[in-house]
Amino acid sequence: MYPQRPAAFEYKRPASVDEAIGLLAANGDTRALAGGHSLLPLMKLRLAEPSVIVDIGRLPGLDVIEVDGDGVRIGALATHASVAASELVRERCPVLATTAEGIGDRQVRNRGTIGGSLAHADPGADYPTVVSALGATVVVRGPNGELEIAADSFFTGVFTTELAQGELVTAVRVPATQKAAYVKHRHPASGYAVVGVACVVRPDEARIVVGGVTGSPVLIALSPGDEPTIEAVVDELPAALSGALSDTYASGGYRVHLAQVLAKRAIRAALAT
Repeated sequence: MYPQRPAAFEYKRPASVDEAIGLLAANGDTRALAGGHSLLPLMKLRLAEPSVIVDIGRLPGLDVIEVDGDGVRIGALATHASVAASELVRERCPVLATTAEGIGDRQVRNRGTIGGSLAHADPGADYPTVVSALGATVVVRGPNGELEIAADSFFTGVFTTELAQGELVTAVRVPATQKAAYVKHRHPASGYAVVGVACVVRPDEARIVVGGVTGSPVLIALSPGDEPTIEAVVDELPAALSGALSDTYASGGYRVHLAQVLAKRAIRAALAT
């Protein structure tokens, strides 16, 4: 039997972002805790055994959703439910709101956070695929100050990102986008995306991103200014998705085939908006 309780750890609850960063930077075996839906199950199974937990879930100001130029800035502690319900998100980037609506179940949406999902970088998570397609920017703070990392390069592999020790996701900046769609095949038990495809069409670019197939989201590059054609994308997918993941639910080959099917749906849906 697998263990059902975590290994011993210290619990810290900082009062500010700077204090949290100091705690995270002080020990390489420290993990941040936000909503807890990603980290706590791993700890119960002892797949993660941090010696120190830094609870950032109540830090003030990190759950704000606000205007950011013509786009929107979403604080890292904004829950999936609050992203889905935000009139600002629905007005400026409706695909992000509908994506948040489809995450997990009601309990997950009320506790899970957008920053936690991005930092955890699960291949089956929805946000990494969608924010990459949107050309969003992840805002990070660390011991050396604040920096912004393009979502395209933020995700580096299975559960890995560009975050360095002591750095914390504080927000994500999302440009206004109307012509976009995200479709996925949900795992029947977890609700995670076995495969998810996001398509964004703008006057100067078209972006298609596939998640769930490889360790990190894969961008299908199209000529700037051209609307994506179904044939072009479907033909490129198998080569772009080499090294597809396999598990007990779906083989790598099945995931690639499913990505081709969902890409057709995502392109049609985006062009129809």
